[in-house]
Amino acid sequence: MPNHKYHVALGVEYEGTNYFGFQKQKSTSQTIQGLLEKGLKKVADQQIKSFCSGRTDSGVHALMQVIHFETSSSRREDEWVRGVNSYLPQDIRVLWSKEVGDNFHARFSAFDRSYRYIIRNNHVPSALWSKRSLYVPQELNHQAMKRATKYLVGEHDFSSFRGSGCQSKTAIRNMKKIEIKKKKDLIFIDLNANAFLLHMVRVIVGTLIMVGKGEIKPLDVKKILDLKDRKVAGKTADPSGLYFIGPRYPKNFNIPKLKIT
Repeated sequence: MPNHKYHVALGVEYEGTNYFGFQKQKSTSQTIQGLLEKGLKKVADQQIKSFCSGRTDSGVHALMQVIHFETSSSRREDEWVRGVNSYLPQDIRVLWSKEVGDNFHARFSAFDRSYRYIIRNNHVPSALWSKRSLYVPQELNHQAMKRATKYLVGEHDFSSFRGSGCQSKTAIRNMKKIEIKKKKDLIFIDLNANAFLLHMVRVIVGTLIMVGKGEIKPLDVKKILDLKDRKVAGKTADPSGLYFIGPRYPKNFNIPKLKIT
């Protein structure tokens, strides 16, 4: 076997409804990483260990998950894409492949990460959006939700918005931006931070929905943040509305960017 090692990055898109999250698990074969590595093994003709830019929970979707791996197998970029896709189910797709230097790491090289949460706010549920958004029949005041987001921007201790199984050493995160847009009956919540805690986006969304329903005031979100107590925040919103938009890297890595509107 040749000694030369190739370092390869892939951009991956998936509809997460049928999977138990990104991370490989011993108890199930239905994970994104597990299926990707199975396909990569076939194409590379050797065992592959992959690393991702950000783990996603069970049921969460991704528009641009970035992974990297090391291999001694030489393949063209299009061969990785077409080859791995031929072994994947239709709701997981490799979008691009790129050879990178050994100084690139899908997780540790990233500046920040972005998520989008989609709420469908209508008195009638949708057949098409049922697995890809959170359905809220009660009318939401999205302007009040917008006002509440300003208290979450900046570097804070996000303990109130942290899932109980979170293994991060610190709850301090730098939330760079939160934007809320409404288009017809869809509300889009876009979040960008250096990194996220377990369930952080979904707990923030659950709390903002309380604001939208008028159950709490926008200023109450600041009080919830300051208390550093998960019990005072809203419910963990369903994973069906959550999309991992992807990471952002220094320009020198030349990793493709995803633009969403």
